[in-house]
Amino acid sequence: MKIDSLALQMRPRAPHEAADLGVRLCQTTHGAVYRCYLVVAIPMALLSLSLFEVSPWLPSLVMWWSKPWLDRSVLFVLARAAFGQQTTVADLWHEQREVWWRRLLLTLTWRRLSFWRSFTEPVYQLEGHGLFQLRRRVLQLRRRHSGAAYMMTLAFTFAELAIAMGLLSLVFWFGSPGEGFDFESLFSGESHVMAQLLASIAYLLTVLFLEPFYVAAGFGMYLNRRAELEAWDIEQEFRRAFA
Repeated sequence: MKIDSLALQMRPRAPHEAADLGVRLCQTTHGAVYRCYLVVAIPMALLSLSLFEVSPWLPSLVMWWSKPWLDRSVLFVLARAAFGQQTTVADLWHEQREVWWRRLLLTLTWRRLSFWRSFTEPVYQLEGHGLFQLRRRVLQLRRRHSGAAYMMTLAFTFAELAIAMGLLSLVFWFGSPGEGFDFESLFSGESHVMAQLLASIAYLLTVLFLEPFYVAAGFGMYLNRRAELEAWDIEQEFRRAFA
C-alpha cells in the first residue's frame, strides 16, 4: 500500500463520516463508476427480468442475490480512484478475471448473507490474503465496528425500499384520472401480473441506481478502519513534512 499516492486526506473519522467520505468519492467519480457498473448490471437486470415468466418473484430475487458480484466492479473503480487513477471499461475488461471470477462461489454464497458486506468486501477483493487468513483479517476490521456497518446496511435497505416505492407511486400520480391502480395486489396473494411486473422493474431500477453508493459507503468505512489500524494519517503527515 503506497500511502504517498493516496488521493484522499486521511484522518480519524466517525463511521458515519467515513461512509460519507466514500459516498463523496463515488459522486466525484460517478462517470467511471456507473460506466463500469452498468456494463455488468444492465445485462444482469435483463437476465433477471427474463425470468418473470417462470415466476413473478424471480427477477427481484436474482438481482438481489447477484449484488455482491455486481459490487466488485464498483469497488474496482473506487479503489483505483482512491489512489488518483482513472478507470475505463477497457481496464475493467482487462482485469475481469480478478474482479469478476476470483472467489465467485464465496461471493455468491457466504458473502451474500453478510450484514456488513460492503465494509468487509475490500478485504476479500483487494488485500490478497489466503482463505485461512481472511477470517482473522475480517474479524480484526469488524472489531467494534460491526454495529456501525450493520446500521449502514440497514439504512441503505430502507433507502432502497423507499426509492422502489417512490417509483411505483409514479404509476398512480401519472395515471389517467379515474383509472385507479390496485397497490394492495402487490402485497396480497391475488393474481395481478402487471402490478408484479412493475414492482420487479422498480426494484431493478433502484438497484441500478443505489448500489454503487452502498459499496462506496462501505469502502469509505474500510479505508477509515485501515487508517485507524495502520496510522495512515500520521504517515501522510510525515511524508508531506519531509517531501
